[in-house]
Amino acid sequence: MHFPLVARLAGTIAAALLVVACLSVDGTRPLVPLSPGNEPGPTATLAAEEAIGAREHPRILDAFGGVYEDPELETRLVAMLRTVIAASDEPGRVYRLTLLDSATVNAFALPGGYLYVTRGLLALANDEAEVAAVVAHEIGHVTRRHAIAREQEVRTAALIDRVLTDVLSDPSAAQMAVLANGVSLAQFSQNQELEADELGVRTIGQAGYDPYAAARFLETMARFSALDALPSERGAPSFLSSHPSTPARIEAAVRLARQFGAPGIGTRERERYLAAIDGMVFGEPTDEGVVRGRRFLHPGLGIAFEAPDGFRLDNTSQAVLGAHADGRALRFDAVELRRGQSLEEYLQAGWIEGLDASSIQVETRDGLMIGMADAAAGGWVFRVAVIEVGERVYRFIFANDSRSDAFTRAAASVVDSFRQMTTDERNGIEPLHIKVVTVRRGDSVASLARRMDSGGDEEALFRILNALAPGERVRAGDQVKLVME
Repeated sequence: MHFPLVARLAGTIAAALLVVACLSVDGTRPLVPLSPGNEPGPTATLAAEEAIGAREHPRILDAFGGVYEDPELETRLVAMLRTVIAASDEPGRVYRLTLLDSATVNAFALPGGYLYVTRGLLALANDEAEVAAVVAHEIGHVTRRHAIAREQEVRTAALIDRVLTDVLSDPSAAQMAVLANGVSLAQFSQNQELEADELGVRTIGQAGYDPYAAARFLETMARFSALDALPSERGAPSFLSSHPSTPARIEAAVRLARQFGAPGIGTRERERYLAAIDGMVFGEPTDEGVVRGRRFLHPGLGIAFEAPDGFRLDNTSQAVLGAHADGRALRFDAVELRRGQSLEEYLQAGWIEGLDASSIQVETRDGLMIGMADAAAGGWVFRVAVIEVGERVYRFIFANDSRSDAFTRAAASVVDSFRQMTTDERNGIEPLHIKVVTVRRGDSVASLARRMDSGGDEEALFRILNALAPGERVRAGDQVKLVME
């Protein structure tokens, strides 16, 4: 969570339709030419694509936390990329692979051979072959010029939508036509993804890597996405998704891998890869606040609070979001208070829809001025709390489909938990890291997961990070990843 609130991604997404974002479930040093052979003579098309990539590259760095510096990991990824490029359709192309300092699980490409992977994605991978599959997929987007084609398709779709709504006199018919156009655009994107999947599997197989790595990593990402999603996000409709369903992609990836042979062929380079990511930062950097289980702590601002039992917290760029499986939700953010404005005046300033002005209460607790009020709108009931700290107001918004004593108590417990951290607490918060350990005799999934500091369901996260199926056991001598401070 950034203060003041700045949605850094908004400008990038608006400006960069040319980004082919493939693996959102959100390299090496930027601008390092990597090619095993001689680069072909420049053409007007390649020069134009390079100009696009160079223009958008700084925006990508700004939106995704900049470059993650790790010389050993960079060296490993450079060697992997050279191997993949040599086996690709255009081995003479120059590529630039950047490792982004972002916890999101993401990989994408820009025209001109600009490739990006996040450290969040690398943390999920269990061997070099899986990362090679991701990079080969992105190279497929570049060689097939998918980003350029998608931009043209988006512009055409927008024009068609405008014509349909302006020309058709029947609103319902116009709406159905626009929906059909949207489905067509989604299918266009899905076809690009399937083509990139095919190119990626073929490329890593020809490069000597395990061709089944792509299917394995797709499954890991799907499991992590399900674990990482807030309860309210699970089961969301996805028929207009720009990506084919994960089961379909996994099935297709396995089918493509079988063309190279039975499982067990190709290299994985697991030990070498795990050694390269050992010590890598996991999750969000501490300067943007951290989530530890049900607690949110922001050492830079010196504030902390704790959500009720059963809530899962997500620290986004705009706010801290929380959700419970029973439908209750909360949002926490901050705004600047206008000079001389009281909390009661702020609560009535019009930013709360359906405010019950008679419910406003303002009091002082532990030296902090706190204002609370009720509201109702759109079939939801809300409990709003604002806490004044200096010139800043921290806001809690609690939502539910009905008001109850349990809802009110839960909201009160969060507000009561809000506090200012001591200097020792602020200095004691360290970022989480990936720690690679060797399984010893007597170790189990449960005992290893208990060593993790991530908060939440550590055992489920441990299984996903280490690609262990439900019920699968660890074996003495195996190397596994833990998340620790």
